[in-house]
Amino acid sequence: MKLKIIDAFDYILLICVLILTASGIAFIYSSAINSDGILVTNEYVKQIVWASVGILLVVVTALYDYRKTARYAYILYAALVPVLLYTVVFGRHVNGANSWIGIGHFGIQPSEFGKIIFIIFLAKKLSDSQGEVPLKRFLIAASIFALPVLLILAQPDLGTASVYIPIFLVMCFMADIPLRYIVFVFAVGMGTIFLTVLPVWNNVIAHRKIAAIGALTDIRLRLLLIAASLSITLIGIVVRRYLRGQRYFYWISYVSLIIALSLFGSYGAGRVLKQYQISRLIVFLDPSVDPKGSGWNIIQSKIAIGAGGIFGRSFLHGTQSHYRFLPQQSTDFIFSILSEELGFIGGLVIFVLYGIIFFRTLKIMRNSTGYGLYIAAGILAMFFFHFFVNIGMVMGIMPITGIPLLFLSYGGSSLWTAMVAIGLLMSINYHRYGLDA
Repeated sequence: MKLKIIDAFDYILLICVLILTASGIAFIYSSAINSDGILVTNEYVKQIVWASVGILLVVVTALYDYRKTARYAYILYAALVPVLLYTVVFGRHVNGANSWIGIGHFGIQPSEFGKIIFIIFLAKKLSDSQGEVPLKRFLIAASIFALPVLLILAQPDLGTASVYIPIFLVMCFMADIPLRYIVFVFAVGMGTIFLTVLPVWNNVIAHRKIAAIGALTDIRLRLLLIAASLSITLIGIVVRRYLRGQRYFYWISYVSLIIALSLFGSYGAGRVLKQYQISRLIVFLDPSVDPKGSGWNIIQSKIAIGAGGIFGRSFLHGTQSHYRFLPQQSTDFIFSILSEELGFIGGLVIFVLYGIIFFRTLKIMRNSTGYGLYIAAGILAMFFFHFFVNIGMVMGIMPITGIPLLFLSYGGSSLWTAMVAIGLLMSINYHRYGLDA
């Protein structure tokens, strides 16, 4: 049995995680040194503690039979919702959002741990509903997705909320939910973001007033557009269903409902998100419009990455971090520090390590079915989205959303969430052999 356990564990996956975590600690330490060579924070010490606990979480989760988590999926999800609601009302205000709860200096971010709970519960429902009417499966899955996301947006924490979207879409795709339903959610999400940032883009980037865009700020006109879109949707449904109209009436209703929901969602987002938060979503298009404000982070990050060249300035010799030019440098911009000190080669190593994690996860998915497959798919979506958005963010090709680079960025909540996810992947890989925990 011991030999079987050794064979079942994915040590390549574990080694990649350990290297990434150790690299994160090293560059969190580098970020803590100022231009005089003096340590100004003890974040690296905390990260070592969190990493030690995280490794224990990997082992415990890997040895636990992931199939048993289905028994507690309802309980976990039912507990998550009130915790998120409590966070909205009584959470600590950090970086513009009430997303933390805790006592004294100890705090956790429930929305981070909520990703794992969301994945488990959605996987449970998708697995149990196989063979049911696709629309019913989709609506149930969408309601499971909407509740925590709306509560996280109410904090408001747009970055964390956005991670739930690819998790939901990929899991539904793997569960054979019809593609038109998945595209519908994606289109509504993109439409909401587009209509939210469009008026700000008009004022900040375009530097000119476009009447059609300015009209979006008129609540009466917006309500009129929503009502018109919903009316078209209803007419299309009636004609298609009761008058046996052509199929193109279905697509007319489909598109008009997307427009209506996007208009409604963008209004809600505009009311919840602050002006500077919306500006961060578009300033990457032209950071020079606000070089000392919203564009500062991107400009300094690109300078750091460019200064690293091929081989970097060498460890502990980066200037952008030591002179404190990079804000949130141990969390959002940890890759900028690494790239400045280790250069293109160091960044390439990080890419390879993440690539191996993605590949091993795909291999686990290929050898899994049902509940295990859906969990692995959700974890892959989470890992890839964090990687893609964070790297794009620090390179100036993606909006600044505050999404950390898992395993490297400073923070216990995100690190533990990632470690539990790795443990779940190993448990899925282990129990595909039919072994007992």
